Amino acid sequence: MRKHIALGVAVVTSAALLAACSGGDPAPATTEGSSAGAGDGAGTELVVWSDAERAEAIKNAAADFEEDTGATVTVVQKNFEDLRADFLAQVPTGEGPDITVGAHDWLGEFVESGVVDTIDIGDRAGDFEQVTLDALTYDGQLYALPYAQESVALIQNVGLVGAEPPATWDEMIQMATDAGFTERPFVLYTNGAEGDMYTSYAFQTSFGAPVFVQDESGSYTSEVGLGGDAGLAYAQWIHANGSAGTGYFTDTVDYDIGNELFATGQSPFIVQGPWTIPTYQDAGIEVAVGPVPSAGGQTASPFVGVQGFYLSAQSSNALLANEFLVNYMATDEAQQALYDADPRIPALTSVAEQVSDDPVIAGFLASAQNGVPMPNIPEMGAVWEFWNPAQIALINGEDPTSVWTSMVTNIEGAIGG
Repeated sequence: MRKHIALGVAVVTSAALLAACSGGDPAPATTEGSSAGAGDGAGTELVVWSDAERAEAIKNAAADFEEDTGATVTVVQKNFEDLRADFLAQVPTGEGPDITVGAHDWLGEFVESGVVDTIDIGDRAGDFEQVTLDALTYDGQLYALPYAQESVALIQNVGLVGAEPPATWDEMIQMATDAGFTERPFVLYTNGAEGDMYTSYAFQTSFGAPVFVQDESGSYTSEVGLGGDAGLAYAQWIHANGSAGTGYFTDTVDYDIGNELFATGQSPFIVQGPWTIPTYQDAGIEVAVGPVPSAGGQTASPFVGVQGFYLSAQSSNALLANEFLVNYMATDEAQQALYDADPRIPALTSVAEQVSDDPVIAGFLASAQNGVPMPNIPEMGAVWEFWNPAQIALINGEDPTSVWTSMVTNIEGAIGG
């Protein structure tokens, strides 16, 4: 299911990347127009938009860049929730920044609006976690430098079921029932009666039913991948574990209830993100974290969210900005500083491996390495209003063939497919 962008480098394992990078930061990338150390940025200003959490790390990386090139980097702090709209509004007027921090799922709108330019990372592609490059790729072109990633993973209560991760859904259920959890062996977060296919997406992909099909470059197409036998098999699995079957899934689990069920030992397994770990640890739960187990026989690939640095299409200093990103923001020191400021798993493999000395972080990294980026195309916006309610309908016992077929038809109609 996973596709990789073709940047002219072989995809290697994380262990190999760690070995390659263990001697320190990689050598500067060989990118077209690179001017590292040339001092030809004298009198030039690069403007970078950032939220407060990341601003100091960017300033620290900029200090070396300014010394080497003679350019000036001005970091403008903005609320993260304002960055997307402000970038879309100001870049076309020529008033926006050269670079902005942003989430990968903004990319489709940015490209379609013409506000971002591609970046060239040259021979540095192999230094990054592949899924982070995929996330920031559109129509086969890389549009931002990734710096962080996060995904959900399987979290288990070590005191109840031990630390050995289950490989399959059936194995997980058996572990839970052997420990006495016959009614609720697993907590499925559904955002209450609203539905939440984001969190459970890894189970869907294990049936071979992606929400959208990816092409050979790793870019998402507008072809809906939810239909066919694979999608129906997933729908039948949800139905079989809802009110018409095992009863493991209900429409009552919102964020607080799900956390309470797990943190109070009422269920030994949950799929959730790293943001929930402090709640569980504060409750005295020893947790183990690992990849989501397969329910459908294929790899369970959760959505991965990626943060990156976008290059403005209106930047008059695009080559210099590209150099700043590739040779200064993509160093071990810069990515470690970004992690220290906001602890999301780094996109640079060497630093991701370093912070994975913590077994909890290592578990989330392992899950992300199985994952796929949440689609960055504009069509994704039309999916949720049909997809999430379908989950609830299936849990509540409605016919899986009817529910799933109607959902696919509605999504394709909404996107013009």
